[in-house]
Amino acid sequence: MLEHLSQLVKDVDGAWAAALAGLDGLLIEWHSTTDLDLSLMVAEHAGIFRAASSAYDVTLNGGQTRELYLRGERLAVYLHPIKTDYFLLLAIDGRSNLGQARLYGRDTARKLEATL
Repeated sequence: MLEHLSQLVKDVDGAWAAALAGLDGLLIEWHSTTDLDLSLMVAEHAGIFRAASSAYDVTLNGGQTRELYLRGERLAVYLHPIKTDYFLLLAIDGRSNLGQARLYGRDTARKLEATL
């Protein structure tokens, strides 16, 4: 799994971290080019992802959430679900290419799903 996560960070311009996490907020595996603790980032985004998924599926009747992208001034995060209990988190800087994040993120999510 670590090999797939580190390759994802290399493939996406501006990416600095990738993680496999549970929807319970626990960090399973990660790769980062910084010394930032990803545990807090994963825990916060797991809650956001659960809330967005519930809103789309139950409240808005929009179906299962396929991906989520959040962008701030200095940080952007792309989330992709893996099976029912996991998700891929890709942390990129605020000016990164969302298309690259989506393309390589989906591919990496499929590879990680095959190993779970």
